[in-house]
Amino acid sequence: MPQRCPVPAEQQPINEYQDVRDSWFYGWGSRNLTGYLKPLVVLWIVGWAVAGPMAAASFVPIKHPLPFGLSAAMGALVLPMLALLQLYVGWAHVGGRLRQTTVPYEESGWYDGQLWVKPEEVSNRDRLIVDYQVQPVLQRIRRTLGVMALMLALGLIVWPRLH
Repeated sequence: MPQRCPVPAEQQPINEYQDVRDSWFYGWGSRNLTGYLKPLVVLWIVGWAVAGPMAAASFVPIKHPLPFGLSAAMGALVLPMLALLQLYVGWAHVGGRLRQTTVPYEESGWYDGQLWVKPEEVSNRDRLIVDYQVQPVLQRIRRTLGVMALMLALGLIVWPRLH
C-alpha cells in the first residue's frame, strides 16, 4: 500500500514546481524561445526609460551619440538582469526542493517543523522533473546571463576608445 504524503499540498515540491511553471512570472523561463526573449527585450526597452535620461545628462546625444548609446544600453540591461536573477533563484529553489530525498514541512506553523522521507518512486519522479524540466530552464537563464555579462564586458572594453 502506498504511503500517504503528510506534507501539506502547498509545501509539496511537485506542487511548488507546478506553481512556478504555471505562474505568470516564473513560467516565463520555460516558454518557447520567442516567449522567453520577448519579456527580456521589453524589460530592456523599459530600462531605457531610466537609463536613457541618465545617460543624456552625462552625454548630450547629439554631440556624443556613441557614449550616450553605449551607456544607456548598458544601464538598461540592469532591469532584465535583475528579472533573470529572480527567475533563477525561484527555479533553483524548486529544483533543490525536488532533488532532496527528504521534505521539511510545517503542519500548522513555524514551531512544528517535520521531515518526510520521500518514497523511492516519488524521489525518482522528482529527479526526472529536475533533470528534464528544471535544469534546462536554469541552463537557459545561465546562458542568457552569460551573454548579458559578455555584452557588459565588451561595452567596458570599448568604453575607453570612445573618448
